[in-house]
This record gives sequence, C-alpha cells and structure tokens, in this order.
Amino acid sequence: MATEGIQATGDAAGLAALIQRAAADTNAGAGGLPPVERWNPPFCGDLDMEIRADGTWFYLGTPIGRAPLVRLFSTVLRRDEDGKTYLVTPVEKVGIRVEDAPFVAVEMQRTEEAGEPVLTFRTNVGDVVRADADHPLRFVIHGRNRELKPYILVRGRLEALISRAVMYDLVALGEVIDLDGVPMFALRSAGSIFPVMPQADLNALSGDA
Repeated sequence: MATEGIQATGDAAGLAALIQRAAADTNAGAGGLPPVERWNPPFCGDLDMEIRADGTWFYLGTPIGRAPLVRLFSTVLRRDEDGKTYLVTPVEKVGIRVEDAPFVAVEMQRTEEAGEPVLTFRTNVGDVVRADADHPLRFVIHGRNRELKPYILVRGRLEALISRAVMYDLVALGEVIDLDGVPMFALRSAGSIFPVMPQADLNALSGDA
C-alpha cells in the first residue's frame, strides 16, 4: 500500500522521491504547482512532520536542511475545512503538524500600479504573492504582551506569517482610514484596504494618550 510506503520512509529525501513518483504517475504538476485542491485521496494517518513557527521543517524529529526538499513538500500542502494541514498526493493524504502558519513571509516590496500601492511578499519556500482581494492580509493580537501578528493568504487556505523584520516595514506603511465611521489603522494594496486595528487600540498599545 502507498500508505505503508510513506509511513516507512526513513528520511526526507526518500519521502520527497516518493511524492515525486506519485505526482509523476498522474502527470500532475507540470508547468506549475500540483493541483492538490483537485485530488481526493484517502486519509492515510498522520506523519511525523512538523513546521515550526519560524518556518523550519522537521521530519522524524530532524530538521530538513535542504531547501529543495522543503520546497517540494510545500507544493503538496493543503489545509482542509477541518482546519488541519496535510501532505497530499494523487493517491494518499497524510496529516502533519503546523505550529503557526505553514509559510513565513521573509521579504516585501512596495510598488505602484495606476497610482495605487501594491505590496508583494516572498515566502521562505519561494512563493511570491501580492496582497489583494484574493490574497488578503489579516492581523491578530496575540498573547499576554499583545503582540501584533500579520498573515497573508498564499493559496487555498494556506497562510504565511509575516516575519517580525518585515512586519516593521509593513506597519510603517499604515495609515488611518475612516471605515464605517471608525478611524482604523489600515494598509492599502492593489485596491483593497486591510484593517489592522482601531486607531484607539493602536494608541493604547503604543502608550499614546
């Protein structure tokens, strides 16, 4: 069974080769990302693979140090309606653990199109995505210290956590915009507005009166 093959694979390179063979058997993935949203294989259990909050991938408790392997695994990730993340091939689906988001946005560029700002992000696995109506930014206030954590939707239900260094550059581009009568600290990109928080909350976080 294919399931037994995945669960018995003892190293990341072997697992990558298995995934490549499974995709090749269906002529999938040529010319772009594999069409994981169209595959409906059976669930074959959980795999001892984890993506840490800093974007580091672990397999069988060992960090995966080879970037091409991580990139391959990232192309067959899918987050389903149950909120869980899976590696998906045409013949099997296995669950993995994700500490925060599966990707990390490590670079941002601001450009303009027709006078509108456009924010484009690069992830740690090589995806390039711009913030727009189909790839929204969202912001979470997290933890006891009320830490701001921004995310961008990359594809499907998979998000990238925007790294702290990039977050500072991102927040520097924010402005106060009146939304339904409420002054909101927000960002603009590709014709869309992404609220961060009410201006009053921002003032409270920054210690302003």
